[in-house]
Order: sequence, then C-alpha cells, then structure tokens
Amino acid sequence: MLVSVPPLMTHDAADFRGVPSSLLRDQASLSGLLIAASGAAGLTTVEPPIMRLLPRGGLVIVLLLDIGHVALHTVPDEGVLAVDLMVSAQKDARKAIDVVTRRLNLRAVRATHSDRG
Repeated sequence: MLVSVPPLMTHDAADFRGVPSSLLRDQASLSGLLIAASGAAGLTTVEPPIMRLLPRGGLVIVLLLDIGHVALHTVPDEGVLAVDLMVSAQKDARKAIDVVTRRLNLRAVRATHSDRG
C-alpha cells in the first residue's frame, strides 16, 4: 500500500532544438543563462557552475543546489539544449525553464514534470 506524502523534490526537464551551435559551445553565455534561470526560480546554489567539455564538442554545465541540481547539456551539431532541474518542491522549476525559453526565443519541444522524494 502506497502512502500519500507531499514530495520533497520535483524533477523538470525541457529540450530545445534549433539553438545556434555557436551558443551551445559558449561556456560563459550558458553559465550566465544557468545562473539567471536558477535565480529566477529562487534556487539556492552551493558553489559556482561546474563545466565539462564533452568529446563531441558539447558541454555539460551543472549548478549544485542546497537540494538538487540544475544542469544544461548541449549537442551543438544537432542544435539541441537539454535542461534538467531537480529542485525543492517548494520552488517552481518552471520559472527557470521560462527564463531559458525567453532568452533563447525558442519553445521547448519536450517538457516533463514529476514529483520526487
């Protein structure tokens, strides 16, 4: 029998296509976008963004939070940006996705939301 309890966290993800490959390789711009999106959602960070260049030219940028994380994953050759947020259920991760949507002037081609914890 499952017990109904309020979630501790939420997990949101959004995928964007048609993003210029030059932006998807721009560590400074994407790091700034990640910080702006996190700030708009009122998320509490524990350290600066962690960036890793991937073998095929993509990037992963992760921002660790007091509960959870925010991550950007890029595939420049395909024009794809994936945004992943695991945040406190008391915060609204959709605000962060809205910032990415407005700044890139694109619509997510796929978005998901689920309760976690």
